[in-house]
Amino acid sequence: MATGKLQGKIAVVAGATRGAGRGIACALGEEGATVYCTGRSVRGKSAMTGRPESIEETAEMVTARGGKGIAVQVDHTQSEQVKELFERVKREADGMDILVNDVWGGDELTEFGKTFWTVTLEKGFTMLERAVHTHIITAHFGAPLMFGRGQGLIVEITDGDSWSYRGNIFYDLVKTSVIRLAFAMSYELRKRNITAVAVTPGFLRSENMLEHFGVTEANWRDAGKREPNFLASETPLFVGRAVAALAADPDAAKKSGRVFSSWDLSDEYGFTDADGARPHWGRFAEAKYGKILKCDEGFYAYGKGLIERIFPDWPE
Repeated sequence: MATGKLQGKIAVVAGATRGAGRGIACALGEEGATVYCTGRSVRGKSAMTGRPESIEETAEMVTARGGKGIAVQVDHTQSEQVKELFERVKREADGMDILVNDVWGGDELTEFGKTFWTVTLEKGFTMLERAVHTHIITAHFGAPLMFGRGQGLIVEITDGDSWSYRGNIFYDLVKTSVIRLAFAMSYELRKRNITAVAVTPGFLRSENMLEHFGVTEANWRDAGKREPNFLASETPLFVGRAVAALAADPDAAKKSGRVFSSWDLSDEYGFTDADGARPHWGRFAEAKYGKILKCDEGFYAYGKGLIERIFPDWPE
């Protein structure tokens, strides 16, 4: 599967401890990249109750796959820590080519099924700080390290590529906000040869989800008896390979400002999941629930033309 197309590239995966972030870090590693794996959880001291994963483990996985993994403990809500991270990257690597914003930290805060007038406001505002503010802070300090390096890529990890409601007002705000962040950043970076996109996985077969269903990666299909949708799930490596394919694409700039799914990118680039399968959550969901309006179909074409008229001379 690996081609080494990212040999010599420098990546920072913010939120690489587990789930999609870990899968992305590993996929970049298997293509030869040096990956700074950041997060709050270190070996022996997890920032998430009940979860054993650490950034050191992720970095070791990156190295084992052929890249170079570097673990850096960072709380991305803290601007000074983020600034110090990128000062280190600048000092050690003289710049960066790929930035992945996957900071989340909202599992313990999401109140699915509660209406906006019954949710706990403090939990919701904390979620916005952890999962939106962090992305802005990280891009703010990270983007300048990509200037003048030829071709750069910023990826915002989201949940879903449609306008469908995501089950909780704050969760919905977070996941649609980071899509809009990619759109906004793409415009301001358009003369810098840096592509900014949002990417969503499908039903993610994360460590937490496997534990929730009481299965392992070896027998995960057994969970389909309890939740049939799980049979269309994908490992974190699948969305990781989607990001790696974008990073290796010399024409990725044509995609800037938009949101893409792991399954659609698999159709385009031909990569597979860890077991050689090509899960397609979009096709599965449409067959079961019907077609839904994608974000691109709703605002991208209109928004791009509008902003060009309003800000024709945006500074570089």
